[in-house]
Amino acid sequence: MDTLFASTSPILFGQSFLIGLSIAAPVGQIGLLAIQRTLDHGRAAGLATGLGAAFADALYGAIGAFGIKGLIAWLLSLRMWLSLFGGGFLLWLAWRIATQPAARSANDHPPAGTLLRYVSGTFVLTLSNPTTILSFMAVFGALAGRAPAASPWVMVAGVLAGSALWWLILSTGVNWLRDRFDARWQRAVNLCSAGLLAGLGLWQLGRFVV
Repeated sequence: MDTLFASTSPILFGQSFLIGLSIAAPVGQIGLLAIQRTLDHGRAAGLATGLGAAFADALYGAIGAFGIKGLIAWLLSLRMWLSLFGGGFLLWLAWRIATQPAARSANDHPPAGTLLRYVSGTFVLTLSNPTTILSFMAVFGALAGRAPAASPWVMVAGVLAGSALWWLILSTGVNWLRDRFDARWQRAVNLCSAGLLAGLGLWQLGRFVV
């Protein structure tokens, strides 16, 4: 059994790594926030924003990998309320970004407490996305069914590493381009981000309200 686990661990880690990377990579609400915050406060702010989503991805991955059926059923029963909360949260974020002036920082050191707030905020926002619940639980449940009993932690580590790597790449790339944006362009990016976030929030609310 130990030999089987040792031989399958790198494969499972690689599969989980690619899952985490592929789910994080499409630019959605978290990607928009990471870009906007990197432009405002530098790479650390963008990376912190993404890491909140990575931790939430790992949590949902763990639930699916360990096959906690009661918790899975309970979360699925809350899809409507989670979606409504997430949609409202997106609208609030859009309003804040649109109404606040661009707070461009000359370095990569946001105000004290900001990084923790960014991590916790996107952690909650990602947890409230029903699509994330269904994606991770379906994929990880299937992988766990073909893997040794000791492998779920390997799978969770893989998805966390894959998701975190994407946010590191994104925040580093945007930070590299940051000096090319003056205050006028940064304000335009913030307004575009706010508009897209508001659209995503309304779409998420509309699926259950309409």
